[in-house]
Amino acid sequence: MAEAEFAERTTTSKNDPEINKYFRVATKTLASDLHLKVGQPPKLRLYGYLKNTTGDPLTEERIEKLVFEILSPVHRKQFDEHGTLDFAHEVDGSHRFRVNIFRQRGMVSLAARRVNTTIPPFEDLHLPPVLEKISQSGQGLVLVVGPTGCGKTTTIASMIDFINRTRSCHIVTIEDPIEYLFRDGKAIVSQREIGLDVASFDEALTYLMRQDPDVVFVGEMRDAKTVTAGMRASETGHLVFGTMHSSNASQSIHRLLDLFPQSERDLVRQTLALALRAVISQTLIPCLKEGIDRIPAVEILICNAAARKLIAEERESDLPSVIRASQQEGMQDITFNLSELIKNGMIDPKEAYKHAPNTEELKMALKGIRTTASGIL
Repeated sequence: MAEAEFAERTTTSKNDPEINKYFRVATKTLASDLHLKVGQPPKLRLYGYLKNTTGDPLTEERIEKLVFEILSPVHRKQFDEHGTLDFAHEVDGSHRFRVNIFRQRGMVSLAARRVNTTIPPFEDLHLPPVLEKISQSGQGLVLVVGPTGCGKTTTIASMIDFINRTRSCHIVTIEDPIEYLFRDGKAIVSQREIGLDVASFDEALTYLMRQDPDVVFVGEMRDAKTVTAGMRASETGHLVFGTMHSSNASQSIHRLLDLFPQSERDLVRQTLALALRAVISQTLIPCLKEGIDRIPAVEILICNAAARKLIAEERESDLPSVIRASQQEGMQDITFNLSELIKNGMIDPKEAYKHAPNTEELKMALKGIRTTASGIL
């Protein structure tokens, strides 16, 4: 759609930032993301793929005018100093976007993720019911992992919303930026945004325990201090949620440990073996069923005695065997999940093979043959 068509499909008041017309089109087309880059027309991500609009290529001056209009003086200063900035932007009081602006080759670019204003329950997200059981845990560290754009934040939001509706407690989130807005339910929810409510993650984590939380969402496990704070909170009777960019449970453990100096890793490993409650690994796959854009393929590790022993003994590479042998406990193997999605007509086999850790194991699963690391079940 050309820029004129953008204007035709949206309304702009005198005080309305011009960039909002792009956000409104992303909302109307149900695009998951909006991209603005110098030399390219506006792009939308639809059904997992970037699509060109028919708008004219954007100039450097045009993008700067669009972007800088919605920045506060504080945000503009942060962007000028660091060359990148995360913030939330709301349009028409009901549509929210997680926005990242950044410089590349000296020019400003924008990538915005559309955030649903309503928080969907597990069944609407096509997530396994065991997430309800995990959400009812009194304490422990719960990691939701996967690639960028796989729905990690939405999954955690759904879990936190379940807790909010069912448990009388205090939930504290530390976010950069705040994406989903929670209204107090049975619980009270305190949402702290970096740069707005608190200067940094370090400062937020330093004073976290003084806020009497029961449930904590600390965002991405991006450094040793965040991981340490999460493990310490989980050890002292709190349920802690965090995200990571990793593909499965064993890789998540490796990446957590890599954040620490070699001399500290043995102690961290033993602490993690006790603190970890669950690892939920997910990726989104285009869905064949009408009305569903993408559907998650999910692997779930619940830390039972066998899993804790493997982690403590540096044998996390054997965790897939524990998952496959513990389906009755609610654990879920991603290969088996992919095979079920194929059999139920939800995903194309070609797409499933792209996401399968081992294509031969997926072929066997489709024939009804389940395997472990040591052989056939």
